[in-house]
Amino acid sequence: MLQSGEMRLRRPLPGFLLCVLTCTLLINPADAASRKKPISLQKQIDTILSQPDLARGYWGIEITSLTSGKVLYTLNSDKLFTPASNTKLFTTAAALALIGPDYKFRTSVETSGSLDKYGRLAGDLVLVGRGDPTLSGREMPYSMRTQRDADPLLVLEKLADEVAQKGVKYIDGDVVADDSYFAFERYGAGWSQDDLVWAEGAPVSALTINDNVIFVNILPGTHPGDKAFVSLTPFSGYYTIDNRVMTTPAGSGRKLYINREPGSTVLTLWGTMPMDDAGANEGLAIDDPAAYAAMALKAALLQQGIAVTGIARANHRLPTEGAGFLSELRRDNGEKNYMEGGIELIGCIVDPPPLRGLSVLATHRSAPLADDVLFTNKVSQNLHAELLLHQVARRAKPCSHGYTVEGARMVRAFLVHAGIDANDFIFYDGSGLSGHDLVTPRATAKLLAFAATDPKRIGMGTTQPWFATWKASLPIGGEDGSLASRFAKPPLKDHVFAKTGTLGEARALSGYLDAASGRTVIFSIMDTNHLPGTDAGREAMDQIVAAIQAAE
Repeated sequence: MLQSGEMRLRRPLPGFLLCVLTCTLLINPADAASRKKPISLQKQIDTILSQPDLARGYWGIEITSLTSGKVLYTLNSDKLFTPASNTKLFTTAAALALIGPDYKFRTSVETSGSLDKYGRLAGDLVLVGRGDPTLSGREMPYSMRTQRDADPLLVLEKLADEVAQKGVKYIDGDVVADDSYFAFERYGAGWSQDDLVWAEGAPVSALTINDNVIFVNILPGTHPGDKAFVSLTPFSGYYTIDNRVMTTPAGSGRKLYINREPGSTVLTLWGTMPMDDAGANEGLAIDDPAAYAAMALKAALLQQGIAVTGIARANHRLPTEGAGFLSELRRDNGEKNYMEGGIELIGCIVDPPPLRGLSVLATHRSAPLADDVLFTNKVSQNLHAELLLHQVARRAKPCSHGYTVEGARMVRAFLVHAGIDANDFIFYDGSGLSGHDLVTPRATAKLLAFAATDPKRIGMGTTQPWFATWKASLPIGGEDGSLASRFAKPPLKDHVFAKTGTLGEARALSGYLDAASGRTVIFSIMDTNHLPGTDAGREAMDQIVAAIQAAE
């Protein structure tokens, strides 16, 4: 006889219960997992920032939808951070808006002297700089990587050739390099002394040759115990070399040190270079770029067979403004003097004609400003950003002679015009080298949003949009510039357009992101006071960008 329990097992299951069991068995476990509620962006970012290596840092983040303007995530976005090279976002946007992407810089050779029928020029020959940052051997426009294939002094050589074509054979006077188009303010407020010797801290001058950098090439000597071979390019007549570098046996290891005291033209090198070393190449800042340009032009003139009786010298415009930088910058909050239904530009003419009594013997025109903005943002070139800031200053009212403070005030007025709170930023320079620069992630996100509205140029002349030019200048993840080695794999490759920033223990990354949904997201991520000698902060930024891309 069957037990009652067995009888129950033989009974047919109700239809609805059979379906539930069958459907449950047919569901793939992976599909079931995919139906779980996705982790929110808030929780993902909070988890990333909870890592022990990041605990002592201070983070500020603003993430918004470009389409709706909705804030998707925010953390300390109203707090001030060191922007580092994110400063270039503000400088280059202001330059495109206030000067225009098609503007070309002009460099000329002029004289007040008279030229007789024998080719004798009675008077000085003057090289007049107007802030052209592209007088170098770089290929323009930038394409994937920075290249220095051409002769860095090619423009000076062409100008010297033009002078010779005008019939000049003998100059009874000096060769003068005039950089008075900008006030003689070589360095920004708050720049570290550690940077001033190297290419990153090259001084600002309206006459900029080869990015105001000279390259020191060091090769091992013929035998151990010999001095190393040291040479300078592209022009060796400016610095004096005190070479104390010794050649050592193969495999002994390289130890090189270079020193230049502020204001000095003596380079002291010491250390060791092993026999099997391929050599070293270091870029050093030129202390007085105009003086360097004068010497290089004189050498080019001599190469053309033109005799010069005088010396090569520089002509500067010394700063005369006595007010402190901060008081000048905050005057009228950057609005009353510059804004009246827009930014009023009645300052100096950006490209003035020759002074009365001067005649032009040779002229060079640069590539468009848009090409320089592309290069500046892609490789984060500090000097070019500073030159753009000084060029913006020439638009200031009243007439400015390219003072740093006037450029900063013009940028300030532009940003207020863009709807950014004047208390959300303060810039002491154009590149972000200054440790005094401060900005909120909120202000950076607002600039990115304002630019994307495709605003037109503000100022004199015809108006033209500049957003496409500006966005194209941002490094692209996995492709070029300072993001060439970051975001190198799908789905982020080719979908991150952002400006990097690093200064001491501060980092920043801000820009646009193509999200998985197809929508565009604006982000600004800033980190300060992280422990030195670690990449944890940079890696966390990349993880945050990946989280945004997947979540949105």
